[in-house]
Amino acid sequence: MAKTPENTLYYGDNLDVLRRYVGDETVDLVYLDPPFKSDQNYNVLFQEQDGSRSAAQIQAFEDTWQWDQAAAAAYQEVVESGGQVSRAMQAFRTVLGESDMLAYLSMMAPRLVELRRVLKPTGSIYLHCDPTASHYLKMLMDAVFGPQHFLNEIVWKRSHAHNSANRYGPNHDVLLFYSKTDAPQWFGVFQAYEPAYIEKHYRHVDAGGRRYKHENPTGAGTREGVTGKPWRGIDPTAKGRHWAKTPEDMEKLDAAGLIHWPQKEGAWPYIKMYLDEQRGIPAQEVWADIDPINMMAAERLGYPTQKPEALLERIIQASSNEGDVVLDPFCGCGTAIAAAQKLKRRWIGIDVTSLAITLIKHRLVSAYGAEIAGTFQVVGEPVSVSDAATLAEQDAYQFQWWALGLVGARPVEQKKGADKGIDGRIYFHDDPAHSAKTKQIVLSVKAGHVTVAQVRDLRGVMDREKAAIGVLISMQDPTRPMIAEAAGAGFYKSPWNNQDYPRLQLLTIGELLAGKRIVAPTVQDARVQTIKRAPKVKRKGAEAKELFE
Repeated sequence: MAKTPENTLYYGDNLDVLRRYVGDETVDLVYLDPPFKSDQNYNVLFQEQDGSRSAAQIQAFEDTWQWDQAAAAAYQEVVESGGQVSRAMQAFRTVLGESDMLAYLSMMAPRLVELRRVLKPTGSIYLHCDPTASHYLKMLMDAVFGPQHFLNEIVWKRSHAHNSANRYGPNHDVLLFYSKTDAPQWFGVFQAYEPAYIEKHYRHVDAGGRRYKHENPTGAGTREGVTGKPWRGIDPTAKGRHWAKTPEDMEKLDAAGLIHWPQKEGAWPYIKMYLDEQRGIPAQEVWADIDPINMMAAERLGYPTQKPEALLERIIQASSNEGDVVLDPFCGCGTAIAAAQKLKRRWIGIDVTSLAITLIKHRLVSAYGAEIAGTFQVVGEPVSVSDAATLAEQDAYQFQWWALGLVGARPVEQKKGADKGIDGRIYFHDDPAHSAKTKQIVLSVKAGHVTVAQVRDLRGVMDREKAAIGVLISMQDPTRPMIAEAAGAGFYKSPWNNQDYPRLQLLTIGELLAGKRIVAPTVQDARVQTIKRAPKVKRKGAEAKELFE
């Protein structure tokens, strides 16, 4: 197998990508957050299926793992491979029957086997899930990695209080932490002290407003060396103890003002331990100190399953070193990728939706600038008109998202009766007199046959939405009547530079692949906003629209 590419986004089924592109023992850390229908009740979740129903149309954030022919084939492949995983899956079928949960486990099993293969002997894996499936996944992970390689079940408090009529409010996720061997990399991380702990132990405040506590300068037991001798007239041996530091070090601390001498005669001194110099406490299994992404967070991209970067940063810092390879096979909006890039790790991301790949590319460019585009590659996206035609035939939605990504547009949410005639939007601001006034470009994507009727329809949509510019993206070249109809829409004059822009523009996939773009006020000129921008690294704040309406 070829050497594993680094800093690569793969568009496609992660099982296929892992088998084709990722070499044995080439990855240091795996993080995955596979989708699951956590909002379904157990009666629906475990309802037996006859295996004959057709798969639903794939949507961006809907779980499509259901018990059907594909799931049955996956189950059969895993069982016939033998070993502990086979036995575990057979047991699951006995307990769960032909349910959606069994389909989920059947799809996960071969992927976990492949993830174990690509991990280095010093590597580890974090599987992020919710309590609906965590107990089954833990048993499956035991079968794949061995129960002796289970390290932690981490509980992350992902939300605040929930109202639940008949049970305790569910407000946490689970991260199953496993190693490949008995010698995983581990660097440890620290959590901040709880406020109550600080109030209790760091109750002293100096003249500069810094909190500190008193630390005993002695340790239990006597010593024969210099740490057992009297210092400043105080003999630790008399109380069965010894100095924790040498007399020379104690003198240095005293000279620096870090020794507290009580006024009471005969009282022993204390070392001042300042709060702002402490690392905190070693991270435990319960993580309540990382908040979920709120509506106003700078890093919020509007992606329903987005996790906070702080969560991924903790994982990456604890279980990898700079230069190591981090893999996320369900990379979604790319939080693991963004955290790995920030922490100077190499990375591999895989996702089955073109929407996710487009979002991650924009996220990286938004955070690091256009120059980062030359530091990673994308594998699996169409690179020719024939590739695009194949994608359109296979999945119209994926084609649509990919085409919109070529021009930096964000897809509109596909809700019944909403945004009829609009597949994507680009927002921008170019009016110096009304800087808060948001303007838009509306886009329509057509994979099939197009006529002048589609152009007229888009003109109507533009009028209805009061859009500054409209763009029709098609596979076919526009006809002469289509060109004439578009020309009849006139021009949009930008108040920013007094320049005219064609109000209705016709672009083909071939032209976009060749580098042609929408003629409009540019990002640099007029602060065009497409998908919500990730905040620049080391900069706070990002004011833009969300990914979805």
